[in-house]
Amino acid sequence: MNASRPAGGDLAQLRRLNAFGALRALRSASAPVTLTELATLTGLSRASAEDLATELTDQGWAAEVPPAPGAVGRPARRYRFRAESGYVFGLDIGAHSVLAVLADLCGTVVTTARRTVPPDIRRADRLAVIGDVMTECLDDAGIDAHRIWTISAGTTGVVGPEGDVVLAGAVADWTGVRLAEHLDERCAGTVLVDNDTRLAALAEQRLGAARDVEDAVYIHAGLGLSAALIIGGRVHRGYGGAAGEIGSFPVTPWATAATRLACCPAVPSDVPPRDAAAHVLAAARRGDTVAVRAVDRYASDVALGLAAMVLTVDPQRVVLGGGLAQSADVLLPRLRNRLEPLCIRVPDLQPSSLGDDRVALGAIWRAVEHVETTYLAHNRRPTAARP
Repeated sequence: MNASRPAGGDLAQLRRLNAFGALRALRSASAPVTLTELATLTGLSRASAEDLATELTDQGWAAEVPPAPGAVGRPARRYRFRAESGYVFGLDIGAHSVLAVLADLCGTVVTTARRTVPPDIRRADRLAVIGDVMTECLDDAGIDAHRIWTISAGTTGVVGPEGDVVLAGAVADWTGVRLAEHLDERCAGTVLVDNDTRLAALAEQRLGAARDVEDAVYIHAGLGLSAALIIGGRVHRGYGGAAGEIGSFPVTPWATAATRLACCPAVPSDVPPRDAAAHVLAAARRGDTVAVRAVDRYASDVALGLAAMVLTVDPQRVVLGGGLAQSADVLLPRLRNRLEPLCIRVPDLQPSSLGDDRVALGAIWRAVEHVETTYLAHNRRPTAARP
C-alpha cells in the first residue's frame, strides 16, 4: 500500500472538515454567496464547492436562493445557511424576573418573553414561570419544542458542573434546584446552565465593552454585587463554578454594599427598595452631601473586592454592568480613586455598552457556539430534532 495515499478515514475526516468550513462560510456571510465566492471563502476548487453546496442543500443545512428580480442572462447560483434549521433558547433567571429569548442558529433573535416574579416565590412556581415564558416564545413564533437544539440558561447563584444551583443566597428556595435536569425535557439537544454574571461577561466579551480585550473583570452592580473573570479571551468558570464569587469572602463588604447604599438617609420613604440605590446615585450627581458620602462608601466597598481580582488577574479592563452601570459617570471616577492606592496598576474602567438583556444575550452566544462545535462541526443534528 502506498503510504502517501490518504486512508478512508482520513478522506472522510477531510470531507467533514470541508463541509464544516462551507457551513461556517455560509453562516457568517452577510448575504447569499455564489459558488465562486464559496470556493474563495473555503479555499476549495469551484467544483468541490459546488459538490458541498449540493450536499449541504440535500441535507437541509443550506438553501439555494432564487435569482434577484430583474437579473439578466444566466445568474450565478447563490446559497445561504438555513438558520431556521433549528433554534436555541437563552434564559435569564433572576431574582425579580425571568426572560426567555428564542433565536435561530445564527443567533438572530426571533421573539422574547419576560415575566416579573417576587424574590420569595416558591421554587415550583419559579420553575413554572420559566416554562410559561418559553411556551409563550414558541407559540408566538409558531415553533415546536423538538426544533430547540440547545437551551442556555443564566441563573443567579453558584452553578455546579451538572447544571445544579449549588448556592443562591439572593433567591429563596433556589439552592439545590436541578435546573439542567428540569429544562432537559424541553430540548432536543443540550441544556447549558451557568451563573448569570458569567453569561453577562460573555455578552460583553462578544458584543460589548470587553470585545477587544483578552483579560478583563466584569462587575455586576445592581441589587447585589457579583463578578466574572475573562482570561485569555474566555470567561473563566473555575473548577467548581465559583470563580469570581468574591462576595462570599467575609473580608470584603460585597455582601452588604448594595443594601448599605440603598439605606442611605437621602432616599425618601416613598421610593421603592429596588429604586433606592439609583436614587442615591442620582442625588450624588446633583451634589447632595449625604448621598455623596454614601456613594463614596459604596465605591470603597466595591474597590476592596475588585482590587483582589485586579491583583490576581491583572486585567486590561474592568467593565461595570448591572443596573447601576447607568450611573457609571458617578461611580467609575470614585472607584478609580479607591483602586489607585490598592493596585500596582489600575486597569481601564468602562461602563457596559449593553442593556438589561445582557445575560440572555450571553446565553444565546453560549448556545450558538455549542451548536457550532457540537452539531455543525460534526454534520449532525440533535437526536430528537427533525430537519
